[in-house]
Amino acid sequence: MGDLRKRLLFLLGALIVFRIGAHIPVPGVDAIALAKLYESASSGILGILNIFSGGSLERFSIFAIGIMPYISASIIVQLASEILPSLKALKKEGEAGRKIITKYTRYGTVLLAILQSFGVATFVYQQNIVVVAQLEFYISTVVCLVTGTMFLMWLGEQMTERGVGNGISLIITAGIAAGIPSGIAQLLTLISQGAMSMLTAISIVLGALLLVYVVVYFESAQRKIPIHYAKRQLGHRVVHGQNTHMPFKLNMAGVIPPIFASSIILFPSTLLSWFGSGNVDSWLHKVSGLLQHGQPIYILLFATSIIFFCYFYTALVFSPKEMAENLKKSGAFVPGIRPGGQTSRYLEKVVLRLTFFGALYITIICLIPEFLTTALNIPFYLGGTSLLIIVVVTMDFSTQIASYRMTQQYEHLIKQPDMKSLSRK
Repeated sequence: MGDLRKRLLFLLGALIVFRIGAHIPVPGVDAIALAKLYESASSGILGILNIFSGGSLERFSIFAIGIMPYISASIIVQLASEILPSLKALKKEGEAGRKIITKYTRYGTVLLAILQSFGVATFVYQQNIVVVAQLEFYISTVVCLVTGTMFLMWLGEQMTERGVGNGISLIITAGIAAGIPSGIAQLLTLISQGAMSMLTAISIVLGALLLVYVVVYFESAQRKIPIHYAKRQLGHRVVHGQNTHMPFKLNMAGVIPPIFASSIILFPSTLLSWFGSGNVDSWLHKVSGLLQHGQPIYILLFATSIIFFCYFYTALVFSPKEMAENLKKSGAFVPGIRPGGQTSRYLEKVVLRLTFFGALYITIICLIPEFLTTALNIPFYLGGTSLLIIVVVTMDFSTQIASYRMTQQYEHLIKQPDMKSLSRK
């Protein structure tokens, strides 16, 4: 248990560092004027970005643009690796190719972070809340925000390697969870001021709990494909056939599709809103208005992007041809299905069907709060994506801890007989 304790302590320390960084402000901005600016636009794009950055945008801290440039760069590189032959060849080179692709992703992160931080600096400067010279402000803002994003990328990689679970997902989850107390306080304030009825507030809480239950139910759902192992001979021993099953999750892509979809939509819409905020009549301002949270075009693009990334990411992580070949080599087969090509087509058909229902489930979960926000006229952001990320990442985290503990127990049992034999000698 010692190694697991060290990993958990490292993970806790990394998350504490992340939360400390979220409170270190970028110099040159009037904090009081920034808080008033955020209050007037907290239910739109700024509210969504603030949630994903763990409240860093609201405070205009060094982590204001968060980890989104890294996620956007990952999407671009993964899409390119399916289109460009050179990158596709790198994927097949194993660990060496993966390192080169990771290097390209980091370069892309730097480029996108520079663009996004420049957009943030432009937007903030146009609000007349900057207290230093323009050139000084632009340089300090770009340097601080790009450095903050690169630090978060490095911290996420360290959490994955030396902690438990996926570091990037845990950083996003920690940022979202950090906003829950302020969301509850805001809800209580609206009730006390009479802006929201007690019945509406109770309905929101019960609805959120119901969505949590639905997410847990569907994330635990599996399609079990029966597998039969033929009778084999290992040396002088004959191993009789065994019946088992191969589990397929309904949602094989996890939280990646809504995160990718949010990143794809938020990046251009944020830049458009920042660069077009100076002129209300400009086409940039009009297009950014159509892509705002709650608008029909935003909802349509968001739903389409989720469905696309469900299929795309599932295709990346699952190869029916490779799985069919592995089953054939190990002497296993699906009852009633011929090994090889037929098994590959059968598995592909099953996965496509599961992906369809999984994409539908994720899209509905992410869009229900969008419609409720508009219908109930809720003045703050209520996101299904945030809820989905928290529940799914928490479930995966607990599963990985359980499997890690089980692995350590097996290693302890294996070592015990060896120690006894050594003591006898």
